[in-house]
Amino acid sequence: MPQQRLPRAGVAREGLREKGQFWTPDWVAEAMVGYVLSAGSDHVFDPAVGAGAFFRAAKVISRRLGLPVRLLGTEVFPDALTEAREQGLSEADLANVCITDFILNPPAGPFSGIVANPPYIRHHRLPATLKGHLKVLAKQVIGEPLDGRAGLHIFFLIRALERLAPGGRLAFIMPADTSEGVFAPALWRWIARHYRLDAVVTFEHDASPFPGVDTNALVYMLSKNSPQPSFPWVRCRVRGNALTDWTIGGFKNPEHGLTVLPRALDEALSTGLSRSPASRSTDIPLLNSYATVLRGIATGANEFFFLTRKRALELEIPSEFLIQAIGRTRDVSGDTISEDRLRELDGSGRPTLLLSLDSRALDGFPATVREYLRQGEAIGLPSRTLIASRRPWYKMETRLAPSYLFAYLGRRRARFVRNIAGIVPLTGFLCVYPRKTEPDYVEKLWHVLSHPDTVANLSLVGKSYGGGAIKVEPRALERLPLAPHVIAEVGLEAPATDEQLAAF
Repeated sequence: MPQQRLPRAGVAREGLREKGQFWTPDWVAEAMVGYVLSAGSDHVFDPAVGAGAFFRAAKVISRRLGLPVRLLGTEVFPDALTEAREQGLSEADLANVCITDFILNPPAGPFSGIVANPPYIRHHRLPATLKGHLKVLAKQVIGEPLDGRAGLHIFFLIRALERLAPGGRLAFIMPADTSEGVFAPALWRWIARHYRLDAVVTFEHDASPFPGVDTNALVYMLSKNSPQPSFPWVRCRVRGNALTDWTIGGFKNPEHGLTVLPRALDEALSTGLSRSPASRSTDIPLLNSYATVLRGIATGANEFFFLTRKRALELEIPSEFLIQAIGRTRDVSGDTISEDRLRELDGSGRPTLLLSLDSRALDGFPATVREYLRQGEAIGLPSRTLIASRRPWYKMETRLAPSYLFAYLGRRRARFVRNIAGIVPLTGFLCVYPRKTEPDYVEKLWHVLSHPDTVANLSLVGKSYGGGAIKVEPRALERLPLAPHVIAEVGLEAPATDEQLAAF
């Protein structure tokens, strides 16, 4: 199968994001199907058939094993099956595919072999009515609601595990947030009680299944068997047949290109399944002893709320409703954001002013602001997913100006940024607030955060996306290990945390 050609931007790229459709390469699909069929399943069920990668893989693996296989599945987009036919699947191959919504209207099952690359659609792209159904589903199946930031792929996994037969196997390729997102602890408490994690496969940059896509993909292999406290953790370094040979061979004798390590489940979930095993000492100081972390402001429509200085003047927006802000990591050229840099951005036509309105009624604003808000209503902003949750729709999130920013995802190196301009960041950054605001403390902590030994520890809590990009979520950043010798060198003492104060 040829590699999927991904549009870089525009309507086509947006369409991919809306459907979450990214092809699984043959060598990965065959490894996943090999794991499922080698246990004796006579069928493969794919809840998101798409272009049919797993059906083609099932035909290859069944011939290799000398066993027949039935191809079963569901798909919500009929046009995707047209693409599957173009990729070589016959009408007979697709005869048992139902056009239905797997989550809301799943087939009865159970199934002994399930494989999928579920649609990766982030939570803010899901309609409110669907999010309501998903909340109910999580409560019914796992016994507790999931954080609202869980994407659609998480609910594909929940529904598929629910339909897995006793002794059956499931292989899903999913982003690392499946086990490392803010919703992950509740999800994995349920999984660890009822299923066995047989293996997890991670990929080095050169072996990425989805080159050109900013996602850190893992293959999760689970079975409906008695849970075990440990599992093999795989690092795949090269593309090719080695991974398939390993799964078909019963996880024995890994070939060149695979590193296989035994891991304790508790340690792996604590460290992160996308990361190498880490021995954590209680003596290593963590960032949350010295600072707290929040994400930047999510406007829901940067093109409307985030203005250039020229545009703000044209609209005659009073300065009391504007605050200085920074939007993207490449707007910060170094490790400091200063007034001089803001003037440079203003001069180059970059937005630096956030329209920050409170919850007063529309007629409580000056005429120029009212007129601009009517323009926003005319283009449908109040109905956008994130904005629709605000009351009123134009009320902006607020943040105190943090002492430091953290550029957590970008093609530039991940880094801390000293905020001497007193700006607030949008979601391209995290806000880092020292637990003490005395200038001496802020300066000492900056020395610790900017030290190369601290920056090197980001790999222990972040998710690598290749090409120099790394993503660290707020709670993960709070667990960043700091360099003890640097803390000692500057004489930084940790103030009492909120938990310590509460205990006292």
